[in-house]
Amino acid sequence: MNMQRARFWSAILCTVMAAGTANADEPTFADVAYDDAHAAQRLDVYLAKTEKPAPVMIYIHGGAWRAGSKKHVPQWLHTLRREAGIAVVSVEYRFTDVATHPAQVNDCLRAVQFVRHRATAWNIDPTRVGVTGGSAGGHLSAYVALHDDVADRQAQDAVARLSSRVRCAVSFAGPTDWSLLKRKEIAHTHPAYRQLIGYEPKTPVENMAADRLRDVSPISFVSKDDPPVMQVHGSADQIVPVQHAESLHKRLQSAGVTAELVVIEGAKHNVAGASEKIAERPTAFVRKYLASP
Repeated sequence: MNMQRARFWSAILCTVMAAGTANADEPTFADVAYDDAHAAQRLDVYLAKTEKPAPVMIYIHGGAWRAGSKKHVPQWLHTLRREAGIAVVSVEYRFTDVATHPAQVNDCLRAVQFVRHRATAWNIDPTRVGVTGGSAGGHLSAYVALHDDVADRQAQDAVARLSSRVRCAVSFAGPTDWSLLKRKEIAHTHPAYRQLIGYEPKTPVENMAADRLRDVSPISFVSKDDPPVMQVHGSADQIVPVQHAESLHKRLQSAGVTAELVVIEGAKHNVAGASEKIAERPTAFVRKYLASP
């Protein structure tokens, strides 16, 4: 195994392990299909014990867009479910060994629409949908939050007619701006940045199509009508440099979007795991923007 491959799988393992320790919380519904293009298009549902329709946080796991599992939900989300009555839905999506971008974001956008489609059956408030994730899941969460609504009001498919927009988003250590790959002083040694958009790991950035770099970047879709976004990032992250969070935060502020940036000094990419300690401010953020009607 060459050194680059070893670093790649080591990073995946760290992200997956950090993504939340397996716990005794069992899903109310498991492996629910939200589309039929691939077996990976499944989600797990953890309903809250509420009489009124509950808000819901959709969780998107990390793993370099080619590993990880929806089964490992961070404990802070289960705590919110028990203490704040917020349901949780954990999404699986196609990995890059199956299909490259935009397959992953399309799956996540579809999952949001599907949750709304099942809102009545699951006692969920379709107007209070949030999204969160770490690392690759942080990227996908930011993308879902900032992308224009993909609802097709004329579609025959009832799911496709529904909105993909969310009420708020929390991204932990998520990459947001592929234009930063052009800056030589910012290291992007992880192969997944290129693999996500269909390139070999060592492809020079000048040989990569500008439209691919732009379309994979959540920052490209910032507009003044976007929902509140919180980013949590480690200042010493060597897998996703903190400049990604800083770049998006500045763009959000310039557009007049409610935005919070939490930089944890000295922390590395394990911030993506969203431990309960790291998630204290995100928990307050979600309570403020999602738990309230």
